Amino acid sequence: MDYLYKFILVAFISLSSISCDKEIDNPTDNCVDSNFFSEYSSRSFNMGFSTWAWENTIESVENTYQFISANADIYSEHIDYKIPWNSWINNLPLPTEFTDEITGRVSRIITSNQLTLSVSLLNNSRDDLAADFDGSIPNYTALNDQVIEDAYFKHVQYLVNQFEPDYLIIAIEVNELLKNAPSKWNEYKLLMANVKARIQSVYPTLTISESITLHNLYQVDVQNPDAFINEVVNYANTMDFVAVSFYPFFKGLNTKAGFQDAFDFLHEKINKPIAFAETSHLSEDLAVDSYNLFIEGNECEQKEYLESLLINAQEQNYKYIIWWAHRDYYELWLAFPEELQDLGKLWLSTGIIDDDGTEKKAYNTWSLVLNK
Repeated sequence: MDYLYKFILVAFISLSSISCDKEIDNPTDNCVDSNFFSEYSSRSFNMGFSTWAWENTIESVENTYQFISANADIYSEHIDYKIPWNSWINNLPLPTEFTDEITGRVSRIITSNQLTLSVSLLNNSRDDLAADFDGSIPNYTALNDQVIEDAYFKHVQYLVNQFEPDYLIIAIEVNELLKNAPSKWNEYKLLMANVKARIQSVYPTLTISESITLHNLYQVDVQNPDAFINEVVNYANTMDFVAVSFYPFFKGLNTKAGFQDAFDFLHEKINKPIAFAETSHLSEDLAVDSYNLFIEGNECEQKEYLESLLINAQEQNYKYIIWWAHRDYYELWLAFPEELQDLGKLWLSTGIIDDDGTEKKAYNTWSLVLNK
């Protein structure tokens, strides 16, 4: 099984969303081990990771699931790749590339942990449908065409049947579509209303959401930000819970105050239960010359973000948080195609374990709260 392809699953953020502006203060002086969670006798939310592995080997995949089993009580299977549209539309056999990948993941289900299943309707640019395995997308006049609805319902139903998740994120980072292809937004909402209703009729107790990016809601770079924010917030507040994708370094946030401003913005806008479906933060400097990008980072800053996230999760009664990758993936990155290496660097140092297996400062923070 080729796990190198999974990098494409998270190559979803347009570079326009990354800000190089940094906050003035640096939190490194505050990087001390302390029982910051001591006032709470127990933890009220679940903690977990995605199943992103750090090497293109079966051994690293197996180790990732083992790590999650020992260091989490929830985890995420993130299906953000291709959709076998032709098979679903024409009742043809599913591609073996697809079924082999799903079978492999299902064989590793961690029965002791809760599972959140994230499925993407949209492509990596978040401006159209995800491609089929031959690179094509189905013809449509509107996103909510009946043929698209029927095919996506079959796709989601198949995945839910396979994984039997506790939570379903039925589409990923949907506010990016409003930002990148606003003419398709209303069609998208009609499509998703119909697909969700059909899924809920089959699985009436399943808790369903669509994820939104906080980094492209807080301080969003669009022509009319207030209207954009209101539209996304009003839509998000119709969901069973609000699933958040947040990478604070994309907005140049690197202090406790800056992190809290983004959290406060979220809490002021959202009136449904919140879950962080994917998040992480840099532990090293990030430099990508081809993007003219340099963002400072260090382990203390990463630790402070994680502490801020955990405190907010406790005080605001989040359902769960998913840290995107438990371990840096330098070895996997070395195997990326040249055209993907610069993009792949963006999340390279965001694990709480170093690429050589050494625990970072944030790992101690994680363990402290997990064991509450």
